Amino acid sequence: MKGLMQDWPLLVHRVLDHAARWHGEQEIVSRSVEGPIHRQTYRDLDRRARALASAAKKHLKAKKGSVIATMAWNGYRHMEIWYGLMGLGAVVHTLNPRLFAEQLIYIINHAEDQWIFTDLSFVPIFEKLQDKLPKVKG
Repeated sequence: MKGLMQDWPLLVHRVLDHAARWHGEQEIVSRSVEGPIHRQTYRDLDRRARALASAAKKHLKAKKGSVIATMAWNGYRHMEIWYGLMGLGAVVHTLNPRLFAEQLIYIINHAEDQWIFTDLSFVPIFEKLQDKLPKVKG
């Protein structure tokens, strides 16, 4: 008996699809790393996440199953990255900037991350670690 069950898989990017379709003009408000308040709609987020997925597919050769880490502050950029990569079918996990270098190295290598998306404020951390992350392409 199917009843009222959905006939499609419950995937994370479907949450954004729903929000963009039914609540497209609803504003998402966050503060950027640089300080100012940033406003965008769910429709804008969806458009930018899809553009990021397309660019990752074209330029990074990311695809379903690619393992990608993020280390970013909670803001609009991280949401765009997260939804975009999830929509692509990548395996995405967040890294905690409060961890010690040895812990980050272990997590990144154990996950076999191919790419790391990060805010500029965390670039110095990865510059110090890059020699110990053999599978990371960039």
